[in-house]
Amino acid sequence: MHEGIYMNNNELDEELTIDLKKIFFILWRRKFLISKVFLIIILFFVILTFISPKKYKVDADLYINKANNTNMMEINPYAIEELGGAGGMAALMSGGGGLTNELELIQSPLVIDKVIKENNLVYKKKWGIIPNKKEGEFISTAAFLGKGKNISFENKKGTNVITIEYKSKDPELAYNVVNSIINNYVELHKQLNSEKSKSDKKVIEAEYNKAKKALNTKLNSSSGLPEQALATSSGISAMSAFSKSARQAMANLKGQVIQGQKSRAAITEEAEKVAALSSKLEWAKMVDEMSDSSKVLVLKEPQKLRDFEYSSPKLLINILLGIVFGFIASLFAVIFAENTDKKLTYSMLGDNIIYNLEEDFSDLKLLLLANADKHMSIITFEDIPNNILSKFENIRNINFVKADISNEFVNNIAASDKVILIVSVGKTNSKFYKQIKSMLEEMNKNIISEAIIK
Repeated sequence: MHEGIYMNNNELDEELTIDLKKIFFILWRRKFLISKVFLIIILFFVILTFISPKKYKVDADLYINKANNTNMMEINPYAIEELGGAGGMAALMSGGGGLTNELELIQSPLVIDKVIKENNLVYKKKWGIIPNKKEGEFISTAAFLGKGKNISFENKKGTNVITIEYKSKDPELAYNVVNSIINNYVELHKQLNSEKSKSDKKVIEAEYNKAKKALNTKLNSSSGLPEQALATSSGISAMSAFSKSARQAMANLKGQVIQGQKSRAAITEEAEKVAALSSKLEWAKMVDEMSDSSKVLVLKEPQKLRDFEYSSPKLLINILLGIVFGFIASLFAVIFAENTDKKLTYSMLGDNIIYNLEEDFSDLKLLLLANADKHMSIITFEDIPNNILSKFENIRNINFVKADISNEFVNNIAASDKVILIVSVGKTNSKFYKQIKSMLEEMNKNIISEAIIK
């Protein structure tokens, strides 16, 4: 048999009840503290805007034209063959996929090391005071690109555009670093293109020379007669029907013609191969001449920034931060004040509260009448004004006891079934209040309400 868990809905409602009235009175009583803390925090963030070091952000956009390379088909008609047939063609038409390789190139030591040296980026003292063993040495590529550093590279989704961004306290340095990255990246592309074009040219030229040599060899060793020789040998052909020697001569003549046809076919094949390689060689020479061009197009040039064109800190952002942190700080200030106040606060009170005894006396009277058969003690921490005290004259089941830590106090409430506390927020001693309340709990006296007098 499975055991179920029974939960009383009324108990659940009580647990989830939030006394909004109590919260309102807590905040209203601390309104000056809240205002003071809130304004101080906002003022702090505003001042921070003007005293914090300024950071400048320089960015640039590079378009990597993957289809516009000097080795592609609009420049080189043999590019499809080099790319590998249909698969190469598909890669060509799609632009070659993402820019992962380009991002690796631009962040490689071949580029970044030069950027570091050109801009004299060296290790310095930590926080400007702690000595560093590497002080004065050029920083490494890994240190330059490390997580949380000032540089960032981003491939804009769905495009062939790479955005470079660099932040620095020095606007001149920020501009120089971005500019240096672009220049060295373009130079690296030119270098790679040049090396490839020279290699391609060398290979094609070697093949062309071999094919040309083979053609010359075949030309020199060609033999046989042209096909027209048979047309001039009609007399021999007629005599071959009557003469054995004429038949032999005709057979020899046909053999020579066939041999000549084979030689011409071989020479034609070699000539076509030489012509094709010659055409490729011409394109390879053109590519070599164009190898100093780049497929990198700068869409957005880096701009030199003026002193007031900083990216952070921003006054509006700091005001918003001040509002958020001001709210949080005010909340903590209220909690701290409520828990450390030497006088009674709203947060120290229980759940059943009469917030103004004079105005809401009827609530207390209803409570007393509902417990008419019980012996009630009203424990007063402060003197009750006469205008309120007079309202208790017709109520018989109550006993007024002055709060005190004494045997007399204990004896006076010993016979009471339930108790009501009358206190004054901001006046009653909080420590004394807690001691009396703790004593009542030890005596198992049920506190049914706490009434506040102003």
